Amino acid sequence: METDVGPVSAGAPGRLGRVALVVEDDEDIRALIVYTLETQGFEVFAVGSGLEGVAAVRDRKPDLITLDLGLPGIDGIEACRRIREISDAYVVMITARDDEIDRLLGLETGADDFIAKPFSARELKARVNAMFRRPRTVGGVPRPDASTQDAHEILTHGPLRVDVESRRAFRTDEELVLTRTEFDLLTELMRAPARVWSREALLRSVWGTDWASDTHLVEVHVGNLRRKLAAGTDGSTRFIRTVRGVGYRMELPD
Repeated sequence: METDVGPVSAGAPGRLGRVALVVEDDEDIRALIVYTLETQGFEVFAVGSGLEGVAAVRDRKPDLITLDLGLPGIDGIEACRRIREISDAYVVMITARDDEIDRLLGLETGADDFIAKPFSARELKARVNAMFRRPRTVGGVPRPDASTQDAHEILTHGPLRVDVESRRAFRTDEELVLTRTEFDLLTELMRAPARVWSREALLRSVWGTDWASDTHLVEVHVGNLRRKLAAGTDGSTRFIRTVRGVGYRMELPD
């Protein structure tokens, strides 16, 4: 059953503020997440199953989704896979299991981050704040608001083109379908294409804080991004090169 709760804050035209969807079958944990997100100014909706979550994403078009891994019906992995077909919202997967394979599967299906139970409201708040700071940072330094800039920031690298303000990415004339984290990662790499980025530097710059010590976040998202950049080519095209023992940098395909 869907629950309509939470205050509404000023936001983008056409909607009153940022919208969050909580997909969690445990009532106590659901209440904690709802309350935490309300205090962050989100309009919050909550459901108790994976199928309800996918339906609510279609109806509510949330900016943020917290998604329990162990849901009744379809689990969080399958729910995330279906959600990624219709939404680029930030997805935080929440699990009671600390199994690495669950984390990797969740990231590969499009989750932006993981939080293990038990967790505190403070930890959830810090992670959400970090995600929503991403579009306003360059190398970890706050950017000016878009309203203060003279023109759209356009980044190019060979056939790749990124319009930062409209959050659209293209390979030649084909628009790429990226998640928010994939877009943020590509933008950061393209702002300094000759730089070799360590995994730790990308965690700080793209994820926004130092709380994430697990470099799998970077490795899996880079892998997902690589596949999308190469999709529709001969399969050998690679725009992101691994620098062994260091990290990643952009390269131009032959």
